[in-house]
Amino acid sequence: MIKKLTAIALAAAAFAATSANAGNVLVVLSDEATLDLKAGKTFQTGFYLNELMQPVKMLMDAGHSITFATPQGKAPTLDKGSVNPMFFGGDQAALDAHVKLLEHLRLTDKDSSPVVSLARVEQQGYAKYDAVYVPGGHAPMQDLLASPALGKVLTAFHKDGKPTALVCHGPIALLSAMPDAKGFTMKLAQGAAPAQPKWIYSGYKVTVFSNAEEEASKAQLGGGEMKFYPETALVKAGLKFSKAANWEGNIVTDRELITGQNPASAPLVGKELLVRLQK
Repeated sequence: MIKKLTAIALAAAAFAATSANAGNVLVVLSDEATLDLKAGKTFQTGFYLNELMQPVKMLMDAGHSITFATPQGKAPTLDKGSVNPMFFGGDQAALDAHVKLLEHLRLTDKDSSPVVSLARVEQQGYAKYDAVYVPGGHAPMQDLLASPALGKVLTAFHKDGKPTALVCHGPIALLSAMPDAKGFTMKLAQGAAPAQPKWIYSGYKVTVFSNAEEEASKAQLGGGEMKFYPETALVKAGLKFSKAANWEGNIVTDRELITGQNPASAPLVGKELLVRLQK
C-alpha cells in the first residue's frame, strides 16, 4: 500500500512539474483555400498535413497547449495533395495517426472548429503565448504575407524574443511585419523591384521552400505560374537565405527565428521548438 501511494505521489509530482513547464503555443494558419496565380488562374490549396500536424503532435505529446488561429477566424483548409505517406517517410500508419488527430481536433470543421481570429488573440494578450508556429502549404502566399494582424503578432514576439517558427511556404508570413507589406508584395507580383525596407527581420538568416524546389514541383500547379517565389521575396526583403538540396530536411535558426525549408523539415522545426520551450 505504501509503495502504491508513493508511486501515485511521484506520478502526481511528475505531472505537476510537466504542467508547470508547459507552454502555450500559438499556431497561425491561413483563411484561404486558393492561391491566385498569373493570368487569372487559381490553385486549390490550404495547409500541408505533415507541416501542421507533426509539430503539433510533438508539442501536445510534450504537454504544451495549442491555440489555433487564422486572420479572420475561419476554419482552415487541408491541401488534399498533402495527404500522402511520402510526407511521413512512406509510413502509412504515421499518416493515419496524424489524420486521426486532425479529425479529433476538428480544425477544418466549418461548424465546430476551435480556431479563433487574430483579433481575438490580440484581445487575449500576446503575453499569454510562449511561441508561435506557422506551417506551410501554398495558402500563406495568399493572405498571411500581408496580414496586418499577423504582423502585430510577429512584432510582439520579436520584441520579447519569443520562439517564432515557420516552415516551407510559411516563412513568407514574415513579410507581414514589414512597414508596407501589401505594397511590397504587390510590386513583387507586378514584376517590379520593390525598395528593400529596414524592418525587424532585416539581415536575419532564414530558409524557405527554395526556387529550385518550386521549379521542380511546377507540375502540381496544373500549368499555372506563381506570381513570385518565396525565396525571391525574402531575399529582396533583405533576409539572408540558405538552403539544402531539394526535399532534404533543413532548418535555419537566428535569434528567435526558426525556419524550415520544406515538408521534410517540419519534424526538425518541431524538435527545435520543444528545445526552446524547455529553456
